[in-house]
Amino acid sequence: MRFTYAEAMTDPSYYLPLAKAAEDAGYHSITVPDSLMYPEVSDSTYPYTEDGDRAFLEDKAFIETFVLTAAMGAVTSRLRFTPFVLKLPIRPPVLVAKQASSIAALIGNRLSLGVGLSPWPEDFAAMGVPWARRGKRMDECIDIVRGLTSGEYFSYKGEFYDVESMKMCPAPTEPIPILVGGHSDAALRRAVIRGDGWMHAGGDGEELDALLTRLQGIREAEGKANDPFEIHAISFDAYTVDGVRRLEDKGITDVIVGFRLPYIKGPDTEPLETKIRNLESFAESVITRCN
Repeated sequence: MRFTYAEAMTDPSYYLPLAKAAEDAGYHSITVPDSLMYPEVSDSTYPYTEDGDRAFLEDKAFIETFVLTAAMGAVTSRLRFTPFVLKLPIRPPVLVAKQASSIAALIGNRLSLGVGLSPWPEDFAAMGVPWARRGKRMDECIDIVRGLTSGEYFSYKGEFYDVESMKMCPAPTEPIPILVGGHSDAALRRAVIRGDGWMHAGGDGEELDALLTRLQGIREAEGKANDPFEIHAISFDAYTVDGVRRLEDKGITDVIVGFRLPYIKGPDTEPLETKIRNLESFAESVITRCN
C-alpha cells in the first residue's frame, strides 16, 4: 500500500515545509488542490458535502496547481505529486500537456495527473468553455494530454479540438499516470477506458464498496480486469494497520489521508507544527508498520 498526504485550503506558506515533512516521514505522494476562483453569485452546489453548501471555499487560498507542484517539487527529491483533481476540460489541453511535461521533466517523473470535471458552470464560463457536452470534451482532453506528453509527434482531430502534428520537448522519460476522479458511472468508465486509475473523493464505507464493485464490473466488461490500475481512496480504514490490510484486499493501491476536516468556513487555524506532528505520528503508527 502507498500513502498520500492530503492538505488543502491552508496557509500557502505551509505547503513547502509540509511537502518536505511528508517526504521525510515516508509518504509516497501529496495531493495538490485545484480551484480557479470563487464567484460572487452562484446557485451551484458542491457534490461532496451533505447539504451541497460551497460557502466553505470563500476566501480560501488556492495556489495554481502546476505552480504549487513545481514549488514543492523543487524542495523534495522522492515525493510524488497528484493534483486532486485538476479541472481538466476548462483548460486548453495543449497547454496542460506542456505544463505537465515540463514539471515531470524537471522533477524526475514525480507527477501523477489526477483529473476531473469541474462541478461549477462558473468555471467553464470564466474560461470561455461551453458547459454542454463537457464529458466528451473531457475525453478529448485526456487523449490529447496523453498523446502530447509522450514526447513523440502527435496529432488529433475530434469534435472539439484539432491538433496538428507536433511534439513537445522536454518530455518526461516515463508516462505520466492519468487518474480520473468522480463517482458517476461516466467517471468510472472514463477511468477504466482512458485512465491509468481512479481517484475516490470520499464518502462512507458502504458507498466506497459500491463504487469499487461498479468499477470492477466496468473493468471486466471492457476486458481490462487484469490490467495494471491504480485506485486511490479515502477511508476511515486507512488510519489503522488492520484497516489498511482490508483496503488492500479490496484492490486499493493508494490511500489518501488527512488530519483535519477541510469543509469548514473561515481560515484554517491549525498551526504548521501541529500539521507536521500529525502526519509524522500517522507515519510512525501506520506507514512504518505496513511497509
